[in-house]
Amino acid sequence: MADALLGPAEIRELAARLGVAPTKKLGQNFVHDPNTVRRIVAAAGLTGDDVVLEVGPGLGSLTLGLLGAAAHVHAVEIDPVLAAALPTTVAERADAGKLTVHPADALRVTAGAFSPAPSMLVANLPYNVAVPVVLHLLAVLPTLRGGLVMVQKEVADRLVAGPGSKVYGVPSVKLAWYASARAAGRVPPAVFWPVPNVDSGLVAFSRREQGFDVPRAAVFDVVDAAFAQRRKTLRAALAGWAGGAGRAEEVLVAAGVNPQARGESLTVGEFAAVAAAASSLGYGGKLSATGRRHEDGNS
Repeated sequence: MADALLGPAEIRELAARLGVAPTKKLGQNFVHDPNTVRRIVAAAGLTGDDVVLEVGPGLGSLTLGLLGAAAHVHAVEIDPVLAAALPTTVAERADAGKLTVHPADALRVTAGAFSPAPSMLVANLPYNVAVPVVLHLLAVLPTLRGGLVMVQKEVADRLVAGPGSKVYGVPSVKLAWYASARAAGRVPPAVFWPVPNVDSGLVAFSRREQGFDVPRAAVFDVVDAAFAQRRKTLRAALAGWAGGAGRAEEVLVAAGVNPQARGESLTVGEFAAVAAAASSLGYGGKLSATGRRHEDGNS
């Protein structure tokens, strides 16, 4: 495996050969350190039977590491030049028969695109779309049992934050709907080309074995409304969603939640309880555009 991985000189040579210049628009920062690739693969905890979904394989650094540890790798790459070049790069260094390249936008893929079905998501995600990509893939790929993603450190902190944390918000709750998550380490800027101006963080997650008996969309509406105005109590923050502050208070009391609490203090289970109570009482669903804007997970 050591000989198969790409180092800094090989990354730059390959990029020059392809005429590729990393773009900020696509969030391209290529890992060029083999030890970091080994670390990510090891932290992912893959088995020889796992089918891995990798988003944004770029020049193939992580792809090569994953091919040595998994049964198959699906690589979703939005850049057509990189997508076309990846099979050749892999064929020179690994078993290309274990790779399927999907020239596509990861935010638009569906389960029908992948055979065999992915069981793990392992990726160095573009910073600008990391949260929406993770949430979308967990929603459309029920076969994913977990994963390990590398994202901007600030985003990693949000994804793994628990109730009461200063950075607990929409990304934290929505990921918690699907999975339990934990921080799996920090990655310094120096292992990337070009070098980003921020640290990266690894986030490991495992899908929940049991979900909640309430529609996801209904719960996410409550979450969006609760965090749209972070300083307000839930009674006030959910007023627009419930059809009035009085109705919001009625829902919260029925759910066993203090109306004077704030969204930052609620677990995903409590948000689910609020959505369920609203459904029973016939309230909810009047979320404003202000709340909707948080669907990208940046709150």
